[in-house]
Amino acid sequence: LLMSQTSKHLDWCLNKAKRELEEGKKHRGLVRIKPNISKASLHIEKAEHNFKAILYFSEGGYSDWSVSAAFYALYHCFLAVLAKQGYESRNQECTLSVIQKLMEEKKIILDEKFLEALRSHGEVKEKHEHTVIELREDYQYGVKKTIDEKDKIIQLRDICAELIEVTKKEVYENK
Repeated sequence: LLMSQTSKHLDWCLNKAKRELEEGKKHRGLVRIKPNISKASLHIEKAEHNFKAILYFSEGGYSDWSVSAAFYALYHCFLAVLAKQGYESRNQECTLSVIQKLMEEKKIILDEKFLEALRSHGEVKEKHEHTVIELREDYQYGVKKTIDEKDKIIQLRDICAELIEVTKKEVYENK
């Protein structure tokens, strides 16, 4: 039976963490843990905290930081889902692979747009649309300090709000 790319990547993530832990290092991969709703709740709280920061930064004249806040709001939602499903990730690509695998196995129901928002540009189908990760990289490492398009902030806010609600259902309602 052929292993999917996602499964191969998950194996790599798990082995990476195992190797690093055996070497006495802090892992930068993926480990299986006991499903942990309280840890998932803390990630949801952090996502909500970052969500509030999107508008806080924007209104305070730091809209470049709104993008990073949006990225981390989305990312903490994924970490919440992982905690509930029995994973701890310290690697962005590993996190996305677990979410992809859980979606493929129908263990979680998430719209693909949330995954695409955090994927690197090379993996996104519609090239004209900037992903949150691309925007974050542009504003975090670039020199622009403000986002001129107010609707971009609104789009970021809306996708984060939607994923936070979906995550709460996934963590608290779906068994």
